[in-house]
Amino acid sequence: MKTYTVAILGATGAVGQEMMKILEERNFPVGKLIPLASARSAGKTMKFKGEDVVIREACDTAFEGVDIVLGAAENDIAEKFAPAIVKAGAVFVDNSSAFRLNPNVPLIVPEVNPEDVKNHKGIISNPNCSTIITVTAVNALNSIAPIKAMTASTYQAVSGAGANGPIELMNEVEALRQGKTYEPKVFSHQIAYNLIPQIGSEQYEGYTSEEMKMQNEGRKIMHLPQLNVSCTCVRVPVVRSHSISVTCAFDSPVTVEQAREVIAKAPGCKLVDDLKNKQYPMPLDTSNQDIVFVGRIRPDLTNPNAICLWCCGDQVRKGAATNAIQIAELLVK
Repeated sequence: MKTYTVAILGATGAVGQEMMKILEERNFPVGKLIPLASARSAGKTMKFKGEDVVIREACDTAFEGVDIVLGAAENDIAEKFAPAIVKAGAVFVDNSSAFRLNPNVPLIVPEVNPEDVKNHKGIISNPNCSTIITVTAVNALNSIAPIKAMTASTYQAVSGAGANGPIELMNEVEALRQGKTYEPKVFSHQIAYNLIPQIGSEQYEGYTSEEMKMQNEGRKIMHLPQLNVSCTCVRVPVVRSHSISVTCAFDSPVTVEQAREVIAKAPGCKLVDDLKNKQYPMPLDTSNQDIVFVGRIRPDLTNPNAICLWCCGDQVRKGAATNAIQIAELLVK
């Protein structure tokens, strides 16, 4: 079997560490792994397949001889090193939002638009975590009738803010238990026992940057250029797995039975939809795995051409690291 030299840019972060774990889990044909991080981490080691792998400093020359670079760093780092990665002849599968809306860069969810991979010019973008989970859940409905519009509310776990998100939640819970105060550092407000209805900065007409991703990225991934999405993103005191309430509107009626049938067969989805027996997707059930659970499928009582549903998925795995590695798997095929 052919093997590949794989670099992880931002290997020490939460997503980078998860990428390393998933490469091993999925038996990706890694001949050589190169963890890349900042100068302060260079020289330290990380475990991969039971062996210590030395972290290297990310620099322009670090990509020579690399086949695939998995990006797990912020926009500025991705933009800084993308030219060197492409020049070195590697393919950059980037988890940041730096290139997602670039018309020359494919934006891929492998269960939805795998054929777009072949259009890459050295860079492929990984979509936003909530977008990945949502389009995986709803894309099959397009086989019944094209989705015209979506109304969505996301309930996003603290781990979506990075490794320090869950730490802050736990510290706040413990401080409150002891009657003490805790000054938030990761979030703009206390997240313990609270909801924060803002993720990202204001971008358009009172919508945040995180909320606009659902429309702008969803259009590109599902090849629905006229798709309109009204989204509200909320940070919730859940450690892992994002949940999304979605209403999909169509030009013609779609029945609940039709929706359940296609979603049950959709790649990457698991139908969990039995209200009578209290069976529905929940963050606790969807964490630390790669399937998007879909349930609470029901008619929209305000629109005869719409269907409501609820979905949950692990945003560190399927919403980030696993999706990137699935893209890499498409490349090596």
